[in-house]
Amino acid sequence: MNNLFLFCRAGYEKECAAEIQDRAAELGVAGYVKAAANNAYVVFQCFAEGDADKLGRELPLDTLIFARQMFVCSELLQDLPADDRVSPIVQALSSIEKGGELRVETPDTNEAKELLTFCRKFTVPLRAALKKQEILLASENQRRPIVHVCFLGSDSAYAGYSYSNNSSPFFMGIPRLKFPSAAPSRSTLKLDEAFNYFIAPHEQETRLHSGMNAVDLGACPGGWTYQLVRRGMFVSAVDNGPMADSLMQTGQVTHYREDGFRFEPKRKNIYWLVCDMVEQPSRVAELMEHWAINGWFHEAIFNLKLPMKSRYKEVTTILQRMAEVLQENGFNRFQIRCKHLYHDRDEVTVHLYLRPGSHI
Repeated sequence: MNNLFLFCRAGYEKECAAEIQDRAAELGVAGYVKAAANNAYVVFQCFAEGDADKLGRELPLDTLIFARQMFVCSELLQDLPADDRVSPIVQALSSIEKGGELRVETPDTNEAKELLTFCRKFTVPLRAALKKQEILLASENQRRPIVHVCFLGSDSAYAGYSYSNNSSPFFMGIPRLKFPSAAPSRSTLKLDEAFNYFIAPHEQETRLHSGMNAVDLGACPGGWTYQLVRRGMFVSAVDNGPMADSLMQTGQVTHYREDGFRFEPKRKNIYWLVCDMVEQPSRVAELMEHWAINGWFHEAIFNLKLPMKSRYKEVTTILQRMAEVLQENGFNRFQIRCKHLYHDRDEVTVHLYLRPGSHI
């Protein structure tokens, strides 16, 4: 198995391909990309034997912006016989021992989603056959590799594995979040996903708790403010537009009818800064840098709206510049993470964490 399969959003194959090419080179891995527009996946084929496994082990998935999930795989299995698809897939997976979980998936496209019913039904006989060959353990084990089979059509699939400590916990890399009926807009799911992605569950009690003060720049009508309020925070909502009455009635929201680019916090004990303004990404990044340099927050989550061209280059340039600006201003312990989340569209979400004592 000397390929790396990466799930991404349809339409972002070029960005995912450019990123894996760069990141593989950083690890000394050479290869080439196979990708097609709107297929919602990319395959990186390594030149040297064992390099795909190296990427699967050593390239942290959570440092990739545009990939939702990745797994080491064989060449595409084609012309799978309708009367026995199981046998060739089991043969392709024969080098795996004692996998802990099986996921039979498809790319995230409307066409491929039609295969999901087939995948669910096919999982049962495939799981039984894999257990019989001891490719899968009798019971699921979260510490063992995950076995992946991704069907492109009913007669073609990629088969392989990912390491459980470097893999998305979600089927197809997609978290399933329920839209809260009380939220004023569907944008609320973007911040909910971001909190769950960037803040580890065991740290949420200390970094996302009741009583914290937060600022939401560009808050109207309150989709992101809703996520802060429901976690018990007090929010300064900044926007010239109206906020949802339901949020104002909580007593946790103070609405400032001001331009988010000119607003300065009235209090200096802000923990969270969030921002989902529709503006040039470089301008939003500069605003976040300004707030950081002034010491007006500890953690920030903000979205960068992506241009139609050079999206990968634009994002990486902005993030690199942000790190340089923080270092130039005396910050030595900070973390910048960026992800094209499932509920994002033509944007990426950035988490900036100014760790305690990060400023000299």
